[in-house]
Amino acid sequence: MKKIFFLALLLFCSETIISQNISAEIKFEKEFIDYGTIEPSSEGTRVFTFINNGNAPLIIKNVQSSCGCTIPKKPEAPIDPGKKGEILVRYDTNRIGMFSKSIIVTSNANSNPIVTLKISGIVAAKGK
Repeated sequence: MKKIFFLALLLFCSETIISQNISAEIKFEKEFIDYGTIEPSSEGTRVFTFINNGNAPLIIKNVQSSCGCTIPKKPEAPIDPGKKGEILVRYDTNRIGMFSKSIIVTSNANSNPIVTLKISGIVAAKGK
């Protein structure tokens, strides 16, 4: 009987250890960037910084923009636990007028594997 109890206790403990959640977690410093009013052909690159708050490497699987005028770039290497990474976003500042775009980030994060980042601003007409 003691052997059965000990075996059951051992299985329970090992199950508890195995089931501890080992996962990546992503947290962006900010999820929205306002370009403000900018001149045509000005620098259109902005940076979204994030941290891996999990206990496993974070893999950014995909980044996709809502428009071809916005080009995102993801890190290729996994982000280790406790480390920071960046999503670079370049907007085509030759398009005059207001803009509001979304960037969808897909990762292996456990609690929020899909994050929507947003940018907006105004590209002023030349001479205004």
